[in-house]
Amino acid sequence: MAQNTSSAVMQQRLDHGDKLNYFPTPLWATRALIRWIIENIGPVEGLTCLEPACGQGHMARALAEFFQSVSASDLVDRGYGTQADFLFPDDTSEFDWIITNPPFSLAEEFILRALLRARVGVAMLVRTAFIEGEGRYLKLFRPAPPRAFLQFVERVPMFKGVVRNPAELYWDEEAQKWRRPSSATAYSWVVWVKDHDGRPELAWIPPSRRKLERPGDYEVTP
Repeated sequence: MAQNTSSAVMQQRLDHGDKLNYFPTPLWATRALIRWIIENIGPVEGLTCLEPACGQGHMARALAEFFQSVSASDLVDRGYGTQADFLFPDDTSEFDWIITNPPFSLAEEFILRALLRARVGVAMLVRTAFIEGEGRYLKLFRPAPPRAFLQFVERVPMFKGVVRNPAELYWDEEAQKWRRPSSATAYSWVVWVKDHDGRPELAWIPPSRRKLERPGDYEVTP
């Protein structure tokens, strides 16, 4: 596939570098995905994985609990992994799985690139509204049907630039009040498996936060 070097895409990549486009993923949400993969697709302990939008490493840390090896990179150096542009890479190495929370405006491009480089499967954490749209259906979902849409039944709280512990209060500078982390946005995992030619499965991820949280999950990795 030829790389898209249009000015619009390049500007989006610059926008991706803005810290306001960084929404770290709570580790429990990644663990819930891998549990589903192991139960429905197969074991991953001997496989490799790439996390190409790693931020400060929250998702990569959870993936490393399961995979043999995890490579982590990001367009912006946030102190974890290597600095690399997934859409315009110098290195096009293949991995068994590619799993990430892509920048929303570039999710299609991330998925299409990942499908070229993954040997076994791809999983992307997206807003549930991502599955809507005629254009996205024609460009992505019809030619490359997912193996499954995995909808969280509980909200996955994601905030700009920080992972917050839902059990703790935090001071909201903008509102000038104490709040508990919450989210009005619904998220789901979309999973592709190579050579899958059937209809996508719609499944629900049951309440998982309390069961899958671990001590240290909300600490920033140096």
